[in-house]
Amino acid sequence: MTVRVRPLADDELPAAWELGRLAFGGRREPPPEMLRPVPGILRLGAFDDRGRLVGKATDTGHEQWWGGRRLATADVGGVAVAPEARGTGVARAVLTDLLARARERGAAVSALFPTVSAPYRSLGWEVAGELVGIDLDAAALTRGRAPGTSVRPGRPGDLPAVTDLYERIAWSRSGLLTRRGGAFDLPSDGPWPNGADGATLVEQDGVLTGALVYRRGSGYGSDARLTADDLLATTPEAAHALVGVLGSWATVTPTVRLPLLRGDAVSALLPLERARPVSRDVWMHRPVDVVRAVADRGWPTAARGRVAFRLADDVAPWNAGDWELVVEDGGAELRVAGREPDLWLTVRGFAVLYCGASSGCAAVQAGLAGGADPARLDLLAAGPRAELLDYF
Repeated sequence: MTVRVRPLADDELPAAWELGRLAFGGRREPPPEMLRPVPGILRLGAFDDRGRLVGKATDTGHEQWWGGRRLATADVGGVAVAPEARGTGVARAVLTDLLARARERGAAVSALFPTVSAPYRSLGWEVAGELVGIDLDAAALTRGRAPGTSVRPGRPGDLPAVTDLYERIAWSRSGLLTRRGGAFDLPSDGPWPNGADGATLVEQDGVLTGALVYRRGSGYGSDARLTADDLLATTPEAAHALVGVLGSWATVTPTVRLPLLRGDAVSALLPLERARPVSRDVWMHRPVDVVRAVADRGWPTAARGRVAFRLADDVAPWNAGDWELVVEDGGAELRVAGREPDLWLTVRGFAVLYCGASSGCAAVQAGLAGGADPARLDLLAAGPRAELLDYF
């Protein structure tokens, strides 16, 4: 099928919502922000030769933190194709156009949550991580207050400070969203975002060091549950205080549902051997512009070296070619290789190495890389493994 891809006009947004509703089973009444333009968000539509909307995708306009630097992204959401047009190349046309537009505006990388991975793999995205939620028995959590901490209820006016606290955790990691701009700047329907019911804040010497934003749920019996939308701490004392508050809910909500951030101050205190995984959302990654993806992120200051490889990317051909990666002094550069490399990478291989989700040898075994001494490609994987805390 031949389609024309372009940004959706305002009067086409109801049809786009309906297309998404049919694909994902959403509610009939769209949220107001879905029917009006949102700064930083690009909604693309694919139209057949009769002018009918047959596919859509959204570039969310996020930024991600990578090693202390903000990285412009083209995170993708809301990909849907009309039932009658599936399997005809509509999704490929929309996403190829999205990548080209994203490169023009300066995006470096792209992430998405797939309903099925195969079509996205054919376009260069690869699975690089999971967004995991766990259930724990509240009674199993350590109770008590840490010395030097002050615990108080939060107010809606504290939310900007909570975002700042999140940023102090996220900035040195890889892949976490900045939570600024686009949909993050939209006002919430109620006093708290995402239907939350309240917050608990921890302060030390007048500085916010911990935050729990939660949904109370219903009931107080054996099946009652408290859900944490945010569970953030920048000190061991703040984490201890928050875990103690969670444990105090045991008499009325025997179960607490928590987001899991690997290796943070809170997870270091949780009895994770008792955790029951209850949600697992796989996410995928790919470079939009490999030169920008390498140059614009932070790299570990201890990492140093160079490796040359041939990169294949038939969807974003500007990425393809012979490259040499040079890493030093907390930065990196991708240069045109001076001679033919003896290593090669697919764009999917680049994605999992860049995210620290694989090694050069493992990428060879998966058919995503090849050549002599592939362990040299581990230089591309330097730094913490990428992760996400936000579903989009």
